[in-house]
Amino acid sequence: MEILVVVSKVKKYIKDKAGMSTSASAAEALTRIVEREVAKAINNAQADGRKTVMDRDFEVSESNL
Repeated sequence: MEILVVVSKVKKYIKDKAGMSTSASAAEALTRIVEREVAKAINNAQADGRKTVMDRDFEVSESNL
């Protein structure tokens, strides 16, 4: 599996935000989430007849934040 996130930045964010450590497997889990959300965005762009994925193709709701 190719990791799609900058692991050092994620670890730093978690450490700064919550004072917690991050396991090695967290990057793989986060990559799966990124892959799933990117696939949805691609589908949204294609459904709109575009070849460019835009910010609006990523559905952001309060529950995602």
